[in-house]
Amino acid sequence: MSPIVSTPLGEIRGSTTAGGIHTFLGIPYAAAPVGPLRFEPPRPHAGWQSALDATVYGATAPQRESTGPLAELLPNVVIAGDDYLNLNVWTPDTAASLPVMVFVHGGSFTGGSGAVGGYDGGAFARDGVVLVTINYRLGADGFAWFGDGTANLGMLDQIAALEWVRDFISAFGGDPARVTVFGESAGGMSVGALLAMPAARGLFRRAILESGAAHHAISAESALLVANRLADILGVERSREGLATVSTERLLAAQAQLGTEVSKKPSKKLWGDVAANGLPFEPVIDGDTLPAEPITAIADGASSGVDILVGYNAEEAMLAFAPGGDLGKIRGWLLYFLAIRVGLPPVRAARTYRAARPTARAVDRISDMLTDWIYRIPAVRLAEAHPGSHVYEFAWRSPAFDGEYGAGHGAELPFVFDNLGVTDWAMMTGGTAAQSLADEMHGAWVRFATTGDPGWPPYSTATRTVKRFDTVSTVVVDPSPSTRELWEGRR
Repeated sequence: MSPIVSTPLGEIRGSTTAGGIHTFLGIPYAAAPVGPLRFEPPRPHAGWQSALDATVYGATAPQRESTGPLAELLPNVVIAGDDYLNLNVWTPDTAASLPVMVFVHGGSFTGGSGAVGGYDGGAFARDGVVLVTINYRLGADGFAWFGDGTANLGMLDQIAALEWVRDFISAFGGDPARVTVFGESAGGMSVGALLAMPAARGLFRRAILESGAAHHAISAESALLVANRLADILGVERSREGLATVSTERLLAAQAQLGTEVSKKPSKKLWGDVAANGLPFEPVIDGDTLPAEPITAIADGASSGVDILVGYNAEEAMLAFAPGGDLGKIRGWLLYFLAIRVGLPPVRAARTYRAARPTARAVDRISDMLTDWIYRIPAVRLAEAHPGSHVYEFAWRSPAFDGEYGAGHGAELPFVFDNLGVTDWAMMTGGTAAQSLADEMHGAWVRFATTGDPGWPPYSTATRTVKRFDTVSTVVVDPSPSTRELWEGRR
C-alpha cells in the first residue's frame, strides 16, 4: 500500500521499497519561480486539492546537460518543468521522530540536482535518518545581481527548503529540532554561506561541508561586473528585467560563454573576486541576506551553537587534469606560475611542495597546491574559526581515468551515501571500492547527525587532528604540515 502523509498543503502519496523505506519525490517547497516570481525571493506554495503524486522525481533547475568525460564520472539529471523548487524525502517510519539530514548538491552553482540516483537516501533511512535532497535556483536565476532587488535567490531557496523541513518534516517521521544540513562542492560552499546568513539561523543544528568551506562568496561590485557582462552578451538591458526577456536556452548559452571568458582571461579588472576562483555565479556579499564574507562572520560568532564537520579530498584538483590525459607533459614551471596567482612566494612554494612529495610528477604538485588553495586550507580555516569542529581527509584513490583521478573531487560521495552499487558511481568506484570504507564513512555521517560526534577528536590549533578515510583509515595529526604552514597568514 502506498504511504500517504498529510500536511497543511495537502496529502502526499509516496512509494515504499522492498526494504521498507518510504520515498516521497518531487515535493514542492515553494511556488514555481517563473513569470513575475522569477527574480523574486521564494514564495510559499499554494498547495494542492487531491493527493500529490510523489512517486517520481520532479523538475530540476534550468541548466545545460552534462557532456564530456566528467559526465559519466559525476552524473547529473536534467528534468524540464517550472515547479523545480522541490525536494525528496526518504524515511523508514513516518510515525517516528528521527534525526534529519538535508543534502545540498554541487555543480559550480550552475548545474546539479537532488534527483541524481547516486544521492538516493535509502541507506540513510535504513540507518535511522530522514534524508532530504533539494533543488534550488542556479546560475543567473539564482545568483545574478545588479545591485537592486534581492540578492542570493538561490541561497534563499535553500533557506525556504530548510523552513519547509522545520514546518513539515515531522509528518515524515523527522525531528525538526535535529536537522543537519550537508553539501558537497558548491553545496558545501552553500552550507558555508548558510552558516553566515541571518535568515538561516536556527534552521539546523549541525552542518557538514564536503569539499567546500566558507571562502566562496563575492563582493557586490564583482557580482555587478558579472551581471553586466552577461547582459551585454545577450544584448539586453543591464537588469534582471532585461535577463527575463530572453529564453532559457539563450540565457544558458550566455552563461556558458561568460564562464569561458572568465577562464580564458581571469582578470581582476574584468571580473573582480571571480577572477580568483573562476565561479561567475556564487553567493554575493550584499550586506543584507549575506552581511559579510562567510568565514569572517563565522569567526565573529555567526555559527555559534552549530556542530561542524568539514573536510576535503586529498587530490581534489585532479578533476582538472585526469580527464585530459598526457599528464606527464605538464611542466614544473607551472608550479611557479600558480604560486604567484594564489599569492604564495613562488620560489619558497615550489621548494616546499617539491620537498613534500619528492618523487611526484609536476602535475601532482600542481594539483596539491590547487587542492590546498581551493579546498584544504579553507577547511582548516573554518575549523580554526569555529572551535570544536571535526575535520576529515578522504584519501581513497578512484581507479577512474586509468587511476589518475585518485582521491579527486567528488570521490567520497558514493561512500557518504553508501551507494557503491548504484550505476551513477560505476566509473568512480570501478568495482574496486571497499564496502567497509562506505560502512565507516557513512556511519560517521549518521553518527554526527545523531550525536554531533563523528567518532574522532575535534580539530584544534594545538593538535590539528584529522580523520583520514582510506581502505585502512587512521587518525592523523597535522597532515602535510610544511605545506599548511606555507599558507599561514593567507586564505
